[in-house]
Amino acid sequence: MLGLRARFEASLTPMSDSNSLDQNPDESASALVPATPSQPPALRASEAEREQVVNVLREAAGDGRLDVDELDERLRLAYAAQTRAELGLLIADVTVSPVAVASSHRITVREGPSCTRMLVSIMGGNDRSGCWRLARTCTVVNVMAGSELDLNQVELSGPLTTLNVLSVMGGSEIRVPDGVEIRVSKLALMGGNDVRLGDHAVPPGGRVIHIRLLSIMGGTSVSRGPTQSRAGKRRERELRKVQRREEHRHHRARRGELEE
Repeated sequence: MLGLRARFEASLTPMSDSNSLDQNPDESASALVPATPSQPPALRASEAEREQVVNVLREAAGDGRLDVDELDERLRLAYAAQTRAELGLLIADVTVSPVAVASSHRITVREGPSCTRMLVSIMGGNDRSGCWRLARTCTVVNVMAGSELDLNQVELSGPLTTLNVLSVMGGSEIRVPDGVEIRVSKLALMGGNDVRLGDHAVPPGGRVIHIRLLSIMGGTSVSRGPTQSRAGKRRERELRKVQRREEHRHHRARRGELEE
């Protein structure tokens, strides 16, 4: 981590003193001349690009590529980054090739009967994982209950699958695979839905899963990757706390700059 921090700090452009214009006007004026084509200026990073890198770091930590302390440090550096090059240093060793991800996850599509069309949970629960078949349209109903659906090894009945999830005082945890286009429509009344899919490349002509969420006094979460163990869920909660802390710190710093 020290090596990364050293490279990051070395990439920072040193700022000139505020009184340099008064001391030597000629030299300060020459500093305003655009750089030659052989030495173009470093492109500044935007807020959207910082947030994108933050999401990549959070996913890397969720996959175990970074521990909590490393995530905390890199988030701090990401929010302080001024150029794209500085952001690139922070994710250079944790970014997975989109092509490799897409090719490593192949979802089978096979027409035929014997597929799940409805899952109903009333004051109970439904857990589906491993290899199972999903109909073109499947409806999940949770009433004062919850369900866990792992779609990473699911077999689809067509190239387009629609999953309707209705939760009343309950909810679902849905895990979706990489390499599949996920479309989410959501509505929550006195509740909330949490969708965390990240940026993943989808191969042309790939499978599509449309998830439609309606939550009343409840909520459903949708995220990528296999179902996590209790230890993994605890780790994910810790990572979210770290990210929220860094986001609050960044927003406070931004407000201070605007007030000045």
